[in-house]
Amino acid sequence: MYDKPMLSLDQIRRAMNAMLDKATQEPDRPVAIAIVDDAGNLLNYARMDGCRTNPQTFAIRKAYTSAMSGADSAVYAERLKSQGRTVADMGNPNLVSAQGAVVVLHPSTGVVLGAIGVSGLAAQEDEDLSRLGLEALGL
Repeated sequence: MYDKPMLSLDQIRRAMNAMLDKATQEPDRPVAIAIVDDAGNLLNYARMDGCRTNPQTFAIRKAYTSAMSGADSAVYAERLKSQGRTVADMGNPNLVSAQGAVVVLHPSTGVVLGAIGVSGLAAQEDEDLSRLGLEALGL
């Protein structure tokens, strides 16, 4: 039998609350936030009022990309670029090459537990908000 570590509901809620508390300080700059498990399955999602459709989709796809690649989405995008490749080469239409998601790794084993993706702001701001969520997980 295998034991598989995973994110708890309590951890996910803490992360989402921390990110929403920060994001809603500027309600005129709406974002979408997605948290996925190690297989890219959606665990939690939120979008602020007035959030456009594209960021809503991209938050989920950024988180999925980080979980599937085992790397922050900016690192994954840079890796592809350095290899002269694009996400289209991967054959998976859910992958994106965009900054704004962070991978969640088990602190002692380095196993991928999931990822957090944010979309709606400038790329670095999306990533910064994702990192706030990562810290709130308490790993």
